[in-house]
Amino acid sequence: MPVAGRKQKPTAVELESATVVSTISGKEWELPGAWNRMFEQRVIWDYTTEGFEKIGALPGGESLEWCYGCSKCVPVCPVDIVGEYGPRKIHRKVQMGVDLFRDDDLWMCTTCMNCLRVCPKEVDMIQIMPAVREVAVGEGLVPSELQDVFEKTFRYGNCLGENPRRRAAWTRDAGVPVRVLASDPAPVDVLFYVEDYWSHHPRGQQAARAFARILTALGVDFAILGPEEKTLGDSQRLAGEKGLFESLMDDVVATLSRYRFNRIVTPDPHGFNALVKEYPKRGHTYDVQHYTQLLAPLVAGIGWKRELDVTVTFHDPCYLGRHNGEYDAPRALLQAIPGVRLVEMGRCRENGYCCGGGGGGMWLDGLTGTRTTERLSERRVREAAETGADVLAVCCPYEVSRFEDAAKSTGNEHLRVLDIVELIDEAMGNGAAA
Repeated sequence: MPVAGRKQKPTAVELESATVVSTISGKEWELPGAWNRMFEQRVIWDYTTEGFEKIGALPGGESLEWCYGCSKCVPVCPVDIVGEYGPRKIHRKVQMGVDLFRDDDLWMCTTCMNCLRVCPKEVDMIQIMPAVREVAVGEGLVPSELQDVFEKTFRYGNCLGENPRRRAAWTRDAGVPVRVLASDPAPVDVLFYVEDYWSHHPRGQQAARAFARILTALGVDFAILGPEEKTLGDSQRLAGEKGLFESLMDDVVATLSRYRFNRIVTPDPHGFNALVKEYPKRGHTYDVQHYTQLLAPLVAGIGWKRELDVTVTFHDPCYLGRHNGEYDAPRALLQAIPGVRLVEMGRCRENGYCCGGGGGGMWLDGLTGTRTTERLSERRVREAAETGADVLAVCCPYEVSRFEDAAKSTGNEHLRVLDIVELIDEAMGNGAAA
């Protein structure tokens, strides 16, 4: 209490022992004085600083020790909602001696950035986790499913391990001509950087074809790299393979230098993030747009042929929204489609939930499945279904397959999962999107 304007530490009143008598049963208990030192310090005193020192010595790792336990990060952490996580909990575990470099908690973070959004001390897991993971990767402490992806990416230039010669195979059924720069290297306005899942995954290829048809209908001059394209590697970087990322970047930059284009457009928020934030740090700057940013100003020129008569809810990709501040372009496209009624989930925009695919999580469902009550994608599908929507719309190549699997595993097969370009393509009269 204040004395002479200064706070004084209370003096604990403590007996060696005490007898407590129940007023209900009359039973007596003997309690030692140590049972309740109500005025003693209650934080952890007996801990080692070695963990913080090791992490803090890494570039970007120093902010973990800034945590002062306010817990604002915990309720917004998507992993904590289905498990036990959050930067505050990581901080406390390190404080108590857990070796984060060797603990499964290292791989659970999806780098969604929602914790940093609310943290008053700016504890930055988007810097901390990749830094610690890089050391773990160097020491061979990598989950096997993630190591498999690293090896496929190194060998084939894509995370799926597909033959790079088939990078442009999706164009055959697009119904419109798609120029490949290696065959026709003339200058082009838009370089369509397709990335892995739209190039090779069957569901992603459907969206890539829809996008090509939309660009053609709008008269956009575009081309792709085809077999010369390699992944931009941002998810591999965040998963700890910085060396692989930089090797990929060197190859990508060398390829891009051979062609003339005005801007790069990609459907992948992770690739977009790499080109906007990581490549410029290393001296490589381009005019870059996510496909929703390209289409939003042009959508008024689309010739609609159908009204879809569907209720749609939209999932904000973490790396388009929180990481890069784009929330409006996807919604502008959805609201322009005839017959679409947009309803929002409770967690949306700045507080949007994570699909679980970021930061390497796309390839770690085996590990995360043993440490959570359900996958993040399953939780998100349940939230989408609760809105009463017919369609869960996305604009990230990771999300269609993740959410379609989750819709089946949660018994929500009635919920169609579609990329925004598939809905636009359908409303343009090019057949059902699913």
